Amino acid sequence: MQTQMKSMLERRKEAPEQSIWWNKLSLAQKFSASSLGKFGYELAFVRNDEDCGDSLAVLRCSEGVAVISEDGDIDTSPNITIR
Repeated sequence: MQTQMKSMLERRKEAPEQSIWWNKLSLAQKFSASSLGKFGYELAFVRNDEDCGDSLAVLRCSEGVAVISEDGDIDTSPNITIR
């Protein structure tokens, strides 16, 4: 029982959403997200555009929001609404 509790606590230290979202990024998006991470941005989620099949990585920091296109282009002033 104690081993099981310890295992559960260790898993809580790692945010599962981060690894799930990270695995959905293209290589270019991962590179750009790593660069933004140096400025305090954290990957929030990945939005898929059903019309063109591209994904848009959305990152947040205390100062705002940034998005990264499938090609790795960074936009730190996106026209995006987050609910």
